[in-house]
Amino acid sequence: MKGPLRAPLLIAGLLALLAGCGSDEPVRIGLLAGLSDRGSDFGESVRNGVILAVERQNRAGGINGRPIELIVRDDGQEREQAIRAAEELIALKPEIIIGPVTSSMASIVVPLMNRAGQVMISPTVASTDFHGKDDNFFRVNRTTGEAARHHATVLYERGARRVGIAFDASNLPYSDTWVKAFRAQFEHLGGSVPQTSLFESAATPSFAEVIARLLPARPDTLLFVASSLDTARLCQQARRQAPGLRLTSTEWAASGELLSEMGGEAVDGLLIAHAYDRDDPGAAFQAFRDGYRQRFQREFGSFSLLAFDTANVVIAALQKRRPGEDIKHALLSYGPYQGAQQSIVFDANGDTTRQVFFTEIRSGRLTQVR
Repeated sequence: MKGPLRAPLLIAGLLALLAGCGSDEPVRIGLLAGLSDRGSDFGESVRNGVILAVERQNRAGGINGRPIELIVRDDGQEREQAIRAAEELIALKPEIIIGPVTSSMASIVVPLMNRAGQVMISPTVASTDFHGKDDNFFRVNRTTGEAARHHATVLYERGARRVGIAFDASNLPYSDTWVKAFRAQFEHLGGSVPQTSLFESAATPSFAEVIARLLPARPDTLLFVASSLDTARLCQQARRQAPGLRLTSTEWAASGELLSEMGGEAVDGLLIAHAYDRDDPGAAFQAFRDGYRQRFQREFGSFSLLAFDTANVVIAALQKRRPGEDIKHALLSYGPYQGAQQSIVFDANGDTTRQVFFTEIRSGRLTQVR
């Protein structure tokens, strides 16, 4: 071969060879969650749900023939550790980061990610602080406003009229917006919130004192805005000091069956919100439930299912996106995405909503009541 044709053909061949070599490069997805703090069951549930989805997709051939590599970092539910973890992930340039799992950590890392142009998607962050913003942060959970108004309506329908609230100020972007929305709706319905009692879970609080501060206002119901561990301890103190009161807790405490294990008989009768229908006979949900049990040798919780759905949303968008298309545009373009039970549809700001169900712990088992 001579002359001007040879060089272009050699270059084309080299580019094809390089493209072929790069085809096995993994698709990197980051995961940011609290995995070493006192409420790490929350982060572990999210991690497990993501792992289940990623492993299943890798067995099916990955994303267009490329394996998925999951890069995990622990934010420790602590500011400085979260910043370090976020900066490490940004430097590794994953396609997208799943997380964080709490609103308090989102308030720290989302500004960093936005400045870096890094897209994130959280299975669980719910604070209204992150709703309605055109940024790089997507959410798969409903807002604290939606959750609190729904919870207030359910409690009022079940006969509650005076609700005392204990809430964890360590996750204030979540708990504060939740409590404010609950109070507004409950008072609108005709009920009252005569007393609230805040505590800092990171400061080893006296839960006996937290409950004691609520009782002089004579509530008929105690509501806990706290993690599963702290909800279990609050229930134990409530049963000691006021055994006849109704007890209820938010989705934050819905990490599988651990609540019954940690709280024992004290959590019997507790009403709690869950992000899934426990009685769903559908094949997709049953496959998720059975796969989770087999992989992790334990029951799943709301956060595991939300994380599983989130990872599958990410996988679907990565599979469908066109060459050169950024992941934010892909996520907004290729929905709705089908989760294990519910369809996930993002609005222009990357927000969505979700149907939620209520369960009651009876003799150590979660029984769906609505």
